[in-house]
Amino acid sequence: MKKFIRFIITLVVLIVLCWLGWFAWKKYSGPEERVVFRTEPVIRTELVRSITATGTVEPEELVNVGAQVQGMITEFGPDQSGRPVDYGSQVKEGGVLAQIDDSLYAAELKSAKASQLQAKASINASKADILQAQAKLELAEVNLKRAKQLLPVNAIAQNTYDAAIADYDVAKANLAVAQASLAQAEAQQASADANYERAIRNLSYCVIKSPVNGVIIDRRVNIGQTVVSSMNAPSLFLIAKDLRRMQVWVSVNEADVGQIKVGQEVLFTVDAFQNRQFKGVVRKIRLNATMSQNVVTYVVEVETDNSDGTLLPYLTASVKFILNKRQNVLAVSNAAFRFTPDPALVPEEYRKEIRTAGNRMGKERQIWIVRNEKLYPLTVQVGLNDGTATEIISSGLEENMQVVIRSEKQSTGKQKLNPGSADGRSPFLPSPPRRQRRK
Repeated sequence: MKKFIRFIITLVVLIVLCWLGWFAWKKYSGPEERVVFRTEPVIRTELVRSITATGTVEPEELVNVGAQVQGMITEFGPDQSGRPVDYGSQVKEGGVLAQIDDSLYAAELKSAKASQLQAKASINASKADILQAQAKLELAEVNLKRAKQLLPVNAIAQNTYDAAIADYDVAKANLAVAQASLAQAEAQQASADANYERAIRNLSYCVIKSPVNGVIIDRRVNIGQTVVSSMNAPSLFLIAKDLRRMQVWVSVNEADVGQIKVGQEVLFTVDAFQNRQFKGVVRKIRLNATMSQNVVTYVVEVETDNSDGTLLPYLTASVKFILNKRQNVLAVSNAAFRFTPDPALVPEEYRKEIRTAGNRMGKERQIWIVRNEKLYPLTVQVGLNDGTATEIISSGLEENMQVVIRSEKQSTGKQKLNPGSADGRSPFLPSPPRRQRRK
């Protein structure tokens, strides 16, 4: 029985020693590094080639409402909901936006009315003077005619005849003066009428009205603020005519503007709604370029539908001008075309076919696939490139096939024993002190 137990113990010890020997061999034998290939699959996807730029969302049509007279703002008019006009208020064409103190202009209107009435009175007085002058002229004319008949028969004296002539000339001159006074009164009437119309117009300008239907984007005055009119009418309200139609004003570099055409499809996003993509169409390319730090840019107007009112004015937009699009095509990551393998990893018969990323031949590109830890080349015809992936238009590739994008060396975790050190430590490192065994 003791021999059997001793045999079992000996067998267990041998098995443990064998296991420890195998473990040591696996750990300390073989190469310390091995080459690992990083691959990506061939995918079927949609490719889009585009130009990216940044723009600002703008209302399609803005109207600046100013003041043509000066004075103090006394009150704001009601919007469509009955509340005083403010930011975001809906207003109708002809609706009252604000009221300027009109006491001064009302007084000017009364003064102009008085001047108008005075001018009318002057006209009536001038007409009466004309009638009186005409009557005196007719009497002088009759007296002169009678004097001419009596003078040849010596019925009147010569001085009486001369007086009749003088009276006629004076009456004629008085008629001309009366007619001139009438013309002057009529001119005064025209001036008074113009002043009256101007006073009425200035008084009406004290009521600031909306010229269009729209939404108040900006209110630039407060009640009690004095508006000073000058050569340029001060802007009091900024009204967006229709927020259902919006524009994106995009600054495009001169190197890219040649690829943009009117009617081109546009996609854009805004930070306020990051999970939504908006669509638009190029409406206009402005020709008044601007230069900043030696960079020339053009403003491109993109129109978009905003029927749901999601887009707000002056949001910053990240814009993509769609140049080309491919749907449901096989595509390979661009990193696969930039990979150049180590010749040692390629079978000898394929080493002559190694091309670097700079040795491209037209539409042909070279990619690499792995078989039995060896790299094999594959030449393909390429199509659209969106900057990240490239369309494959030739046969030879299938969906989900793995292509190499890079290779790297990876440690295996195995360490070789140093022949100069029994325990595998470096002979150049100091050894820890050993404890002396006690006897």
